[in-house]
Amino acid sequence: MKAKSGLTRFSECYILRDNKIIKEDLWIRDGKIVNPEQVFYVEQVEADITVNCENSLIAPGFIDIQNNGGWGVDFSYDSDNVEEGVRKVAKELLAHGVTSFCPTMVTSDKEKYLKILPRIQKQQGGKHGATILGVHLEGPFISLAKKGAHRDEYIKNPEKGLESIYEVYGSLDNVIIVTIAPELPGALEAIKGLTCLGIKVALGHSSASLAQGEEGIKSGANLITHLFNAMLPFHHRDPGLVGLLASTSEKQVYYGIISDGIHTHPAALRIACRTNPNGLILVSDAVAAQGLADGNYRIGPQSVIVENGRAYVTGTKVLCGSTSALDECVKTLKEATDCTLEYALQTASLHPAKALGIDHVKGNLNFGSDADFVIMHPKSMKVLSTWIAGECVYKSS
Repeated sequence: MKAKSGLTRFSECYILRDNKIIKEDLWIRDGKIVNPEQVFYVEQVEADITVNCENSLIAPGFIDIQNNGGWGVDFSYDSDNVEEGVRKVAKELLAHGVTSFCPTMVTSDKEKYLKILPRIQKQQGGKHGATILGVHLEGPFISLAKKGAHRDEYIKNPEKGLESIYEVYGSLDNVIIVTIAPELPGALEAIKGLTCLGIKVALGHSSASLAQGEEGIKSGANLITHLFNAMLPFHHRDPGLVGLLASTSEKQVYYGIISDGIHTHPAALRIACRTNPNGLILVSDAVAAQGLADGNYRIGPQSVIVENGRAYVTGTKVLCGSTSALDECVKTLKEATDCTLEYALQTASLHPAKALGIDHVKGNLNFGSDADFVIMHPKSMKVLSTWIAGECVYKSS
């Protein structure tokens, strides 16, 4: 009698692999996706558990690289119960197929960074919640003219390069992305310094010309924060940061886009998608109101009012983040652009994994990758269950 193999087989399913949806079983063991040929021909073992998926679709787990909070929690404001707040959001995200995310802090005063940043630690996901990949710091090194919902008094120039970054944030141990406006004094030096530390840099909240944007990319940045929002509008003589979509830079430039039906017009989504399809990353940019009713909330030091699902800085019509989760953004992108289901799913999984340099283990269902995936209805795209490291961490009722 053969010893227990620790193998789980998902049968009667369609899986997204190598840009195609195919009818094929998925095999997992020890939290990883395994090659069935190795199992059949070399080890000659059978699965311990077989899960009948009843013709559902299995896609890589979603990765949200810009999420400010949700369910009443704001990562930039709630400094007294940081861990509890992060845990709450991480747990709730599982119902939306999100298996990994980057908690995001907006422009805040120095004390908030020193209090909050050390307490949002990178953490492997599980039943307790989605994996925390690291913090995305959006501000304060941004353009005053393109501040969006960020508060004037905390906005700074990184005049001394990386030294200025450390002065404001303190330790960068828990950080994975920093958004910077590349035209600011000292910004290019800061970008080079952050890149040397292995931190990804996104260009955003910026009045940069295309040439300044390209300098930022040459210095090491590889991302744009929420394309079209908080940057110069496209102009045919100087397309600004939007022009990076068609730039001749040698490396792939990735760009976050908020496909919530509010922040980005369907035609703008189509322009971005057709100009630079491999760079498109869906982000929720969700705020504390995600998952809750209209009402009064916060984003960092700002008060927020949500009316009909739209979040504004209180007393203005300045948009400040979204109330949509990433699974909704995937549906909206597919409807707005008429793209393939395969492509829509990869903009929330493979593309963010590539931008962060973790696509060898996340964002796909390749052999050897982490068994982080979502089982969904192939037509409605409703999340049926979410799995992290081969464990079912959410099941719809």
